[in-house]
Amino acid sequence: MEEAELIKAFGAFLAIMNPFVNLPIFLAMTEGYAVSDQRQLATRIALYAACMCAIILFAGHQIIAFFGITIDQFRIAGGIVLAHIAWSMLNGNNVSSHHGSDEEQSTMKDLSGLAFYPITFPMIVGPGTIATIIIYAGHASSLSQTLEVAAVVGVILVLLFVVLFFASAIGRVLSNTMRVITTRLMGMILLSIAVAMLVAGLSAVFPFLAAAPGT
Repeated sequence: MEEAELIKAFGAFLAIMNPFVNLPIFLAMTEGYAVSDQRQLATRIALYAACMCAIILFAGHQIIAFFGITIDQFRIAGGIVLAHIAWSMLNGNNVSSHHGSDEEQSTMKDLSGLAFYPITFPMIVGPGTIATIIIYAGHASSLSQTLEVAAVVGVILVLLFVVLFFASAIGRVLSNTMRVITTRLMGMILLSIAVAMLVAGLSAVFPFLAAAPGT
């Protein structure tokens, strides 16, 4: 896979799984827990997220193919999902499909429950992440390229683990202004990537859209 494509993939995964955007939610949902409990939770989240990403990476294409969906059709749907999430990030709003509804978040106070739902799914590995993994994995033409995508996701997961593991310390340093700036910046990057996915998907599904004027 070309270096430019890998950088683009890194930007997409960083925007959709951004640890610093999810940090305030993590701190709010673990308020009252000891630091040791937060770190135990961070470890479980990283493990669950890694398992989910691995399954989607290597079996996601086969799953959508089972339902008769092509990768380009899924790219269009994924682009719409990412655009919706990105637009909400730009406006400072949460998306219930990505972060879980307020009611769902408030009912999950058990430490073991929080590790998977709603933090791992759908906060970190939600519809946007799933769509992005399937799209990039679907266009990997060899095992080595698939492993390159896996490496990109792995770097994001390591960063996620570090941020959540040291959440209490980072939370004291990261101001609300920095969180807002990070969220808006990631939202803009994600929206740009979503537009590119939509254009590529629509051009593949509807070839006449890509035809040059007058042809």
